[in-house]
Amino acid sequence: MAKKNDYVRIHRVVLEPAERTGKLPEDTKKVPLEMWVKGRLVNESANIGDEVEVRTAVGRTEHGTLIEENPCYELNYGSFVPEILDIEESLRGALFGGKEV
Repeated sequence: MAKKNDYVRIHRVVLEPAERTGKLPEDTKKVPLEMWVKGRLVNESANIGDEVEVRTAVGRTEHGTLIEENPCYELNYGSFVPEILDIEESLRGALFGGKEV
């Protein structure tokens, strides 16, 4: 259960497909415009799935469905590519005479 001022993430559908402008690519028109926002919980307490309000870092108040407590960044630049390591070693050799920098 999240409590007031806990850092959370919410989700909300901003526009349904029928509400979106006609000047979009066909595949984009078929899906809703969605928003995910992180901020501090305004409500006294809430569970995942509850409709809540949050105050963002810039002071905006947004509402939506609570989907996560204490969200973190999950960055992924893809799988390891051995060729990139070979390129790095080759460039080190060419630029610095093979010495480690």
